[in-house]
Amino acid sequence: MKGSLHHLCCAVQRNCHISDARHGTDYGLCTYLLKMREYYRWENGLDYGASLTNESVGEWLTEREELWDSLSEDDFVSLPLRDQVFDPFDVDTINDQLEPFGLVYSAGYGSKNKPLFFLGHLERREEPGGASVWVAGRELARDLMAPAAMCQGDRIFIRRESFRRLLWEKLESWRWQRPDNALGRAFANYNFEDDLEVALDQMVEKELDAVLLHEQGEYLAGQQLGEIWNRMILDLGHSPAELMARAVRDHWADCRVTLPRLLEIEDQASVHFYIGGLGGMRKVIFPSLIAAYEAWFKEGDWEPLKTSIKQGEQHWSELAKQLVVMYKEHPDKALGEIKSLVEANTL
Repeated sequence: MKGSLHHLCCAVQRNCHISDARHGTDYGLCTYLLKMREYYRWENGLDYGASLTNESVGEWLTEREELWDSLSEDDFVSLPLRDQVFDPFDVDTINDQLEPFGLVYSAGYGSKNKPLFFLGHLERREEPGGASVWVAGRELARDLMAPAAMCQGDRIFIRRESFRRLLWEKLESWRWQRPDNALGRAFANYNFEDDLEVALDQMVEKELDAVLLHEQGEYLAGQQLGEIWNRMILDLGHSPAELMARAVRDHWADCRVTLPRLLEIEDQASVHFYIGGLGGMRKVIFPSLIAAYEAWFKEGDWEPLKTSIKQGEQHWSELAKQLVVMYKEHPDKALGEIKSLVEANTL
């Protein structure tokens, strides 16, 4: 079985490389270089505090881009396991095969419809009702993009190692200028200056709860929107309309589940981290939430946030359902119409 798992790991990583070959240029230059540095760190098993030389990273980067060039036209490969081969997107069957060996596998589509794959050690599996939760620890194969969590059907995959690296990336970016912002206020709750590893572990444990809350909100939203939502996202392709639609659903999930829970327990550190993590389209279409956060931070009054979240739950749920109706009625015009509708319904 050991040899079979090795071949499986190699096949998953090959599919990761193929996906990266097709989508590596989706990022801006600064984001791309930052992600590549951390990918290099992961691939070589280096600690976060390890010094990276421009020469070593540069040589690796050149070799990686040459590899991607050679794979950009390749199809994804089937996954070998136990003398059988499986379609790489047959997640349920593959996990049924892997669970006795303490491993977990995921495949799906992320932002800009980038195929995402990972294989890792299964830390635990929970059945809280509704979607089952699979928590992965050390990862054996992964893409350049490594989201901390994904909801796929009735399964939620949480990636502890990827989330830890995401926190590290955000900390490194914030440290360049150390602005007084929501992210810095979140980091201030942990002793990063004196004990980086312990602080990272503490923040991971705390904020993974919020990550799971978001995915549970995503699951509930998916139950109402149906499979047609996923078809719509695929048809929108790599477009502003796709990013807008994803942002609408994210806000619905968070206003329904994540944020009400954080406010219920008055978790100030996680509220700072949540707002600090908002970027791109999510920040653009929900400016009233940012204003409510600033009012809460300055005055210590939770009511502006509670009001914003309550309004947001109704607003984003209605808008998400409108997008689905629009797509059903005019799929050929959806890209332009969805963009216009969301732009006209920021909150």
